[in-house]
Amino acid sequence: MARTALISPGVTPEWPAGLRAYVEDYLAEDETLSAARARGRALGCVPIGAAGGAALQFLATALRAKAVVEVGTGAGVSGLYLLRGMAGDGVLTSIDVEPEHQTAAKQAFAAEGVAPGRTRLIMGRALDVLPRLTDSGYDLIFVDAAKTEYPSYYEQGVRLLRPGGVLAFDNVLWKGRVADPEDREPDTNAMREVARLVKEDDRLVPVLLPIGDGLLVAAKA
Repeated sequence: MARTALISPGVTPEWPAGLRAYVEDYLAEDETLSAARARGRALGCVPIGAAGGAALQFLATALRAKAVVEVGTGAGVSGLYLLRGMAGDGVLTSIDVEPEHQTAAKQAFAAEGVAPGRTRLIMGRALDVLPRLTDSGYDLIFVDAAKTEYPSYYEQGVRLLRPGGVLAFDNVLWKGRVADPEDREPDTNAMREVARLVKEDDRLVPVLLPIGDGLLVAAKA
């Protein structure tokens, strides 16, 4: 009689080959997103994956988000997903320190037909810009920028969110390195630290989603 491997309740077995690709390809990207993704790769700013982008669009839609902050403009891939989910009169505030990134994002938004008034692109270091934004004034905050600064983005993000708003961090699994206790690199430690801070914050209700390179999402109570 064949033996069945026992798996503890609630534990997902290792994904078989091809399943991750199935998840990433579940919702196909259109030409505008594909072009933006190609520009991002050319610039060396790897955009959020298709599954993670779909999660952002879902969150923006569920929240009926009108005010969103994005830390790390990249080439506009995540911004396109966010804008597609946001309310028609919603405004995306996107912060990036690299001018060429925001130039690429503007190209993506123009190709999408996004009205100029729906985006506010701010050039500068996020930790200089975020303190100037309004307390409790935002529905959704998405972070995909300097990894060592994630814990500081968390502190600002909680302040900026309205009750019921959502904070989302990309790359929190950091290619699996967060699970390796021998890996003490600064970026890895920062991913562990932000995960700990979010989990221990009584103001937040978190969930760690194993899509892409890990998406940590937390709602403000």
